[in-house]
Amino acid sequence: MIKWHGHDCEGTTHAANMMKVAFEILFPDGIIDRSVLKGISGTGPCWSDAVAFLTGARLQYGNLGFFKNKDYNHSILLYRTDTKVAVLATWKKGINNIPGEPVVLPEKINWTTKINMQEVIALKKEVKNAKGNPTPYQVDLLRFYQWTHVNDILSHPLHESYQAKVIEDFNWNNWVDNTKSIAKPFVRSDTRLKNHPYREKPVLDTK
Repeated sequence: MIKWHGHDCEGTTHAANMMKVAFEILFPDGIIDRSVLKGISGTGPCWSDAVAFLTGARLQYGNLGFFKNKDYNHSILLYRTDTKVAVLATWKKGINNIPGEPVVLPEKINWTTKINMQEVIALKKEVKNAKGNPTPYQVDLLRFYQWTHVNDILSHPLHESYQAKVIEDFNWNNWVDNTKSIAKPFVRSDTRLKNHPYREKPVLDTK
């Protein structure tokens, strides 16, 4: 996924971790069917690329969308079309580090992070306010913070850092920003016959 995205980063790790927690609810048998999934993420490329890679959802097929409410920009919503189950996954309060963005579900971590999240938030504000011209030191420090933070998280079970909730009576249009969707998406042809019955043998004996 990292090679496909183009680089390793904090966002791809968070997104993948959240989806792992959601997949456990959506596919309790452990077998993930990417042909029945729709996904919603924030507009950040690290997050939307992770959703596209792990679910197979794409804008051109109408099964990848972006959150209407920006409070959810660093969350993931996955919808399984065959069972009609939707799961919202996000981080727990305590590992979140996006300036001005709330944690949209109520749980908090019960462990202590190696990096102070308020320091990360303050640095991210400085980098953003630099308008594309942060100092080399700020960039290196932020990289160090992020690298340390994701490896810190990965040293714990994912459920200690992330939370998920089944969304009852889910309606795609209530969650997705349709101004960022394709008006007339293409119909997928590669999964059209996936449930077509197989013959007993590839080549039947006609004698």
